[in-house]
Amino acid sequence: MGKVTGFKEFDRKTQDYRRVELRVKDYGEIFTGTYDQVQLQNQGARCMDCGVPFCQSDDGCPINNLIPEFNDLVYNDKWQEALTRLLKTNNFPEFTGRVCPAPCEGSCVLGLNNPAVTIKNIEQAIIDKGFEQGWIKPYTVEHKTGKKIAIIGSGPAGLAAADELNKLGHSVSVFERNDRIGGLLMYGIPNMKLGKDVVDRRVNFMQDCGIEFITSVDVGKDISTADLQKDFDALVFTTGASEARDLPVDNRDAQGVHLAMEYLTINTKSLLDTGHADESDLSAKGKDVIVIGGGDTGTDCIGTAIRQGAKSIVNFELMAQPPVDRADSNPWPLWPLIYRVDYGHAEAQVVFGKDPRNYQLMTQSFTKDSAGKLIGLNTINVEFAQGQLTQIPGTEKTWDTQLVLLSMGFVSPEHYLSDDAKIDLDDRGNYQADYGQYQTSQPGIFTAGDCRRGQSLVVWAINEGRGVAQRVNEYLA
Repeated sequence: MGKVTGFKEFDRKTQDYRRVELRVKDYGEIFTGTYDQVQLQNQGARCMDCGVPFCQSDDGCPINNLIPEFNDLVYNDKWQEALTRLLKTNNFPEFTGRVCPAPCEGSCVLGLNNPAVTIKNIEQAIIDKGFEQGWIKPYTVEHKTGKKIAIIGSGPAGLAAADELNKLGHSVSVFERNDRIGGLLMYGIPNMKLGKDVVDRRVNFMQDCGIEFITSVDVGKDISTADLQKDFDALVFTTGASEARDLPVDNRDAQGVHLAMEYLTINTKSLLDTGHADESDLSAKGKDVIVIGGGDTGTDCIGTAIRQGAKSIVNFELMAQPPVDRADSNPWPLWPLIYRVDYGHAEAQVVFGKDPRNYQLMTQSFTKDSAGKLIGLNTINVEFAQGQLTQIPGTEKTWDTQLVLLSMGFVSPEHYLSDDAKIDLDDRGNYQADYGQYQTSQPGIFTAGDCRRGQSLVVWAINEGRGVAQRVNEYLA
């Protein structure tokens, strides 16, 4: 694949982001929106004839993208053919090309002793070029089955299931409790990382293909699953894992302590509704902000707080700082657990002069004033040894803060829908259904995505959405 000697001739070079000094002044995408075609072809040339492409294996891409094939086609300037290959396995490359952490690159064979091929950049360029060139056109379904399916939740799993079921000739209606379609893609990921025009473009395309979208309807509250089953032949629950992990310490009720997803959702909704004319009280403007928890959501909180005009930003992580290179216990082709600098960290470095992350810190309590407003936070340093967490005496510290954002992951889906549908839960509180089968304990009700497997990646949600569509199709046959 690619050029036989390409990996020896060309170094890894990623597509540039917009300059930090400019992008922190707006909520536009961090990407430049332009692609260096020669550079991308050179990166495609670096793809080796590796025999076993781990990039598209179980340790690599969860949807088994035909990565060596589209890399080779890009190298040979056959972009439309590369798009055809990409769309065989990925319903939404414009999403994964922007927000996926690229496990494919972590398992790239070249990554054994050289920086991996820029697979993610190539993927994003292929799909964006496809839309720009008008190669992506709404499809028509010649044979209709007469079967009707309701999908509850319009995140990546729900959208992928809807797309696949629609192609199979079924009539698909997607129900979303929010006022816009997209779930996590719309309100959970900020605009600078995934432009909402990109989400809307895909939703409009799916509507043109015949899929029905119904917003502002909360199934399990506004309408029961029993009522839906009267009108639909099958239901698919793809509600995500929206029950956030909280921090039950003293003074958690202080005014100024918020869940990260609440903060991100309010900011994006304000941006889309009024362009931030309706300035919310939940803003970082002029405040000392502390983000508790790392990961993508923590980074998104940092980037958003910078754009809102935070006075300072600190990010707490419970674990130790990862190593620069793979540890012996983390060999290729496993996902490399190494130190990374994401877009929000880079922005904080420029704006505040330092990386915002502080490691091995545990929050012990919050402090509030007589009016109940948050004014501080108390921590202690910790260390891990033989799997045990130990507090280090004498390392207590008090931090000034007026806004704390809890970004510590998610524990399960909310349960009012499962209660209404009377489906069983697993021992983690997720909707119970075996992977590959997706059937809940109630006949005709299926589930997929984070609400079934737990918090995971957008690309895994697409994998599950595609999988559940096949099982629903077999059920209705």
